[in-house]
Amino acid sequence: MGPMTVAVLAGGLTHEREISLNSGRRVAESLRASGIQVKVLDVDAQLLQRLDAIEPDVVWPLVHGSIGEDGSLQDLLVLAGVPFVGTESYGCRLASDKAVASSVTAKAGLRVPASTALPQTLFREVGVGNILNLVEDRYSFPLVVKPTRAGSSMGLSIVKDRAQLPGAMVDCFAYGDVALIQQFISGREFGVGVADLGNGPKALPPVEINATGPYDYDARYNPGRVEYIIKDENDEIAQKAMQMAEAVHKSLGLRHYSRTDIIVDEAGEAWFLDINVAPGMTETSIFPQAAAALARQQNRTLDDVYLDILKTAAVSADESTN
Repeated sequence: MGPMTVAVLAGGLTHEREISLNSGRRVAESLRASGIQVKVLDVDAQLLQRLDAIEPDVVWPLVHGSIGEDGSLQDLLVLAGVPFVGTESYGCRLASDKAVASSVTAKAGLRVPASTALPQTLFREVGVGNILNLVEDRYSFPLVVKPTRAGSSMGLSIVKDRAQLPGAMVDCFAYGDVALIQQFISGREFGVGVADLGNGPKALPPVEINATGPYDYDARYNPGRVEYIIKDENDEIAQKAMQMAEAVHKSLGLRHYSRTDIIVDEAGEAWFLDINVAPGMTETSIFPQAAAALARQQNRTLDDVYLDILKTAAVSADESTN
């Protein structure tokens, strides 16, 4: 590749700021180990000036939530004329809204839990009781209530009966203005990374998630509450999860890498839950665990996988300017 300078964007004013900073730090360390010159930049009022001063060959955005994943930051980088790792703004906008992503993937023929998206303003105008009565009539418990635009399971609740619904809505609206009320699917939960390492997007080894209690924010980022199991890719259930992740990635028009959350029910059917265009890269995050597992299969390292993703982004940038 020759000498290369990469700007890793991390932080930002989001609920997931600390996670983002940790992700950015770990990716930066990995790229430096591969001989890449890396600068880690916060998303603040000095960002554009710092990018101008650095003149990076490629930017790797690792800002989680809100502006980092809804296409805003990607649009800014396009305006600045800077190539970047990850999905373009169009795909980000589809993927970052859980209700929109569910609709798009369902239309593509993928299995998605039944759901309803309701904004907070509608509850004020129509009345909380009236709407929750309709929810109770339409769905069977348990339900999942979560913000349409939040990551790391922030604001997510599993609701076992009608009495728990109001509190779940309050928790949800603390992290976003629109709630997704979704039928709960019982089964085995998997996180499946997808990466383009130069030959198109391919699923990484699935990671099964065995959590003590709900797989919430605390479980995700505090070691000890979750057992992560790298699955054999020849396993039938693992293959279904991998096929689902690749199909979601392609149906939403994503680029370079992503992570999909999937439930496989007792009948062995895979259900799409969520997609992340800027997956966490912390020590407990799923994507790096899966990427490291792939690297071991190939007698390589996690640093090599990140370098391949970076090379793919650099090639994309070259193609777009030719």
